[in-house]
Amino acid sequence: MKAKTVFLGAVLALAAWVGATIAEAAPLPAPKDKPILTVSGNISVTNKGGTAEFDRDMLEAIGTESFTTETPWYPGPVTFEGVSLAKLMQQLGAKGKTLSVVALNDYSSEIPFEDFQKFNVILALKQNGEYMSVRDKGPIFVMYPFDSDPVLKHQTYYGRAVWQVSKIIVK
Repeated sequence: MKAKTVFLGAVLALAAWVGATIAEAAPLPAPKDKPILTVSGNISVTNKGGTAEFDRDMLEAIGTESFTTETPWYPGPVTFEGVSLAKLMQQLGAKGKTLSVVALNDYSSEIPFEDFQKFNVILALKQNGEYMSVRDKGPIFVMYPFDSDPVLKHQTYYGRAVWQVSKIIVK
């Protein structure tokens, strides 16, 4: 009887692992609206030819977070709301060491994986409760919680806070 129980437990564990692996590799749905972000590179979950395209609703469906911080670009504290970069990378099965974040004007910056694993880095979609337009550094702004750690108040991290983000390449 004990051998049957162990065997059944092993079969169930294997089935759960296979199910989780299949779920991780399931493709993303296609965006319903105009995509605002394309993620490519070393990702396992895609929806368009080896890339993952997201419209705003798809990004917000991952779950949003917010924090208030001072930045070099605005007078006084600003509240940013958006998607955790760590959660997005986890959902996409991203593997690598850096992200190359590219803006609409082709400005780019490299963000080490350790940044979003250590700090609560978000892809901000809103500033003070309002969606950000391209004119106002949107539609996506990589934002660090600069007030949460003195080490973040440095040009290194300010340079990684890319605005008007359109692409992320996982390397």
